[in-house]
Amino acid sequence: MENNRKLTEGNITSALVKLALPIMATSFVQMAYNMMDMIWLGRVSTKAVAASGTAGFFTWLGTAFLMVPKIGAEVGVAQSYGREDMESAKRYVKNTLQLDTIIALIYSLILIVFRHQIIGFFNLGDSEVIQMAIDYLVIISFGLIFYFLNPVFSGIYNGSGNSSTPFKINAAGLVINMILDPLMIMGIGPFPKMGIKGAALATIIAQFTVTVIFIYNSKTRELFKDLNIFQPLDKDYINTIFKLGLPTSLQTGLFALIAMVIAKIIAQWGPTPIAVQKVGTQIESISWMTAGGFSTAISAFVGQNYGAGKWDRIKEGYRKGLIIVGIIGIFATCLLIFGASPIFRLFIPYDKEALGIGIRYLRILGLCQFFMTIEIATQGAFNGLGRTIPPSLVGITFNTLRIPASLILSSTYLGLDGIWWSISASATLKGIVLPTWYILLLKKIPQLNNKRGANENDRIQERVFTDN
Repeated sequence: MENNRKLTEGNITSALVKLALPIMATSFVQMAYNMMDMIWLGRVSTKAVAASGTAGFFTWLGTAFLMVPKIGAEVGVAQSYGREDMESAKRYVKNTLQLDTIIALIYSLILIVFRHQIIGFFNLGDSEVIQMAIDYLVIISFGLIFYFLNPVFSGIYNGSGNSSTPFKINAAGLVINMILDPLMIMGIGPFPKMGIKGAALATIIAQFTVTVIFIYNSKTRELFKDLNIFQPLDKDYINTIFKLGLPTSLQTGLFALIAMVIAKIIAQWGPTPIAVQKVGTQIESISWMTAGGFSTAISAFVGQNYGAGKWDRIKEGYRKGLIIVGIIGIFATCLLIFGASPIFRLFIPYDKEALGIGIRYLRILGLCQFFMTIEIATQGAFNGLGRTIPPSLVGITFNTLRIPASLILSSTYLGLDGIWWSISASATLKGIVLPTWYILLLKKIPQLNNKRGANENDRIQERVFTDN
């Protein structure tokens, strides 16, 4: 299977780590795109950071839509590999790429047409920030299709057990972005000083390059052999893809919408706290991106072993995965609490107000890092089983509670810090509830194994494979 890794045999820890490390590295690459923007925009002005942060909510919302084909690709391809059904894997590849392209084009058009109303939602109250946010949103929207395609390509490769190729390709894009960011934002050499427009253009050029490399690389892969995205969509596969990906998509979308509402609450304190939250989120993403890499690895591992019916490996893989991400979470907690000041100064070094708010943000959010990594890893384990509803239900419930909690706590003597406490508390609760749910599910695995043919998800998949 080319460089694809069979995860149903061999040492579990080794398999998880070897698969997770490139995925984690890919996640860091994706995170570094935004970090590079923040570092350079922070040297332009705090308003530029606030503007990109505001517009960035809608690329985040876009992630919710691409989650349907991405999760469908990861789980569908992984389970097909577990059954050693290459024809099914190829069909998942074709249908996820087709669906992803359609969604990207529709969403891009909506953002461009309704750009003024979209940015106006936040009531920023600063005409300069509003115009910069609109400029950034429009430029990003024209290249959004590449932003959508690259995670789905990565999901296809990850599901097949090949996580090194997406890392290498995405890393190439990061290098391009790192080179272009200072040139286009600050106006170095032959480039004019474009500020926030330069940040958007640099990101799009880098994402376009990544897509081109993915397409070129896929020509030599068995998974993409005879691929024709202009063929009609396969109804049964599309239904299965939506069943797998829709719960996660809804969770991500609602999470983004909730974050927008909270940002609107934060805007009462002016544009500086919005910039702080944008930077703080990027710093905090060190832990959840790392956990996300292991989550994807656990999803592929569980998916392949679920397809092969190897339940003992599923249990042991989850246990070992939790140990690893737990260590990462503890490290992140120490880093954010004790290193808050020097870390935040890397992004906004001169604004004393922003520094004060940012340091408190990192220290409060640092308290929930262990629980957050555990929750993210558990979500991957649920996804691998094809049971994407439980993590979505837990995520939606506790994320929604952030809104009333933010309003209540911020209206007390806590002020702005009350919003940070609401976020930290909800993340902690998710990290307790979701693993408990999964552990209870694991105890039923033998019964689930015996009743596998009666499971609704499996009946749908069996029909897909029989009909085709």
